[in-house]
Amino acid sequence: MPGYTSNNTRRLAIGLGALTAVIVVGTIGYIILGINPLDAAYQTVTTVTTIGFREVVEFGTAEKIYTMVLALVGVGTVLYTLTLTLELVLEGQLGNLWGRRRMQRDIEALEGHAIVCGWGRVGRAAAEQISTTGQAVVVIDLHEARLATCPYPNVQGDATVDDVLRSAGIRTAKTLVASLDDDAGSVYVVLSARSLNPDLFVIARSRTDDAEPKFVRAGANRVVNPQRIGGNRIAAFAESPDVVDFLDIVMHEGSHEFRLVDIEVHDGSSLVGATVSDIRALEGGGALLLALRSQGHFVTNPSVATSIGTGDVLIVVGTDSQVQDLHKRAHA
Repeated sequence: MPGYTSNNTRRLAIGLGALTAVIVVGTIGYIILGINPLDAAYQTVTTVTTIGFREVVEFGTAEKIYTMVLALVGVGTVLYTLTLTLELVLEGQLGNLWGRRRMQRDIEALEGHAIVCGWGRVGRAAAEQISTTGQAVVVIDLHEARLATCPYPNVQGDATVDDVLRSAGIRTAKTLVASLDDDAGSVYVVLSARSLNPDLFVIARSRTDDAEPKFVRAGANRVVNPQRIGGNRIAAFAESPDVVDFLDIVMHEGSHEFRLVDIEVHDGSSLVGATVSDIRALEGGGALLLALRSQGHFVTNPSVATSIGTGDVLIVVGTDSQVQDLHKRAHA
């Protein structure tokens, strides 16, 4: 069905182009025969549409022969284009085409969005969670039937193709999730995405343990194995069910007053050189600093004298206002 729609769209474009060419050439021909431009255009349109009210001037032999040729060529072109347009309208394809173009314009206006490649169970769950943070989501999937249930802007196509990634706004995206039906395809998506946007944060879904190092070599920032995570989650519930429930509420549901987030300290931030004690003493009460990631290493429960540096990542828990205030200070 996607190929059929695409084929009919190309045929319609060809038909409209041919019709435009007939009208332009027909008008020029009448002008050459001595008819003024407005009358020439009028005569061309009435001829190719078979309306034929009257001749705008007295026709001689040359005008009559030219009109007969124009009618034979133009009427066929008009009928072909009209028939194809009606076919597309009746099948709903024209409406889908216009809707797709509007969606494409919306995607082109996005910046800092997330691209989810693969609208399967993992892709759906990832898109839903990402959208709850306020980040826009664009979905890519090869199958039109699966995208019919997608509530987000989407692109139908092969995510391993660069042009499809460009259609999803890869150059202005912030995050990409590679979750295709096979690891080989996802690895190729990671490679393509990294080459198109070196600053992209890429998260890959791995189906097998062997594929994880390949994703890292391809350029993935993080690799997720759902089976392993599922096993770890089951074990966590067995050991500390209330802790897991609390983390779920804080991280995913958004129904609790606290949020657990990571915040990177940028160059020029007022937090550079500050200590953990300074963060806790911020006006209105600072967010609770649970851990600090510095130069790739985690420092859990850092002492109050620990100094914050550029590029450090703060793992904090706090209210919305506390988190937002700390986020602004980290980026100032």
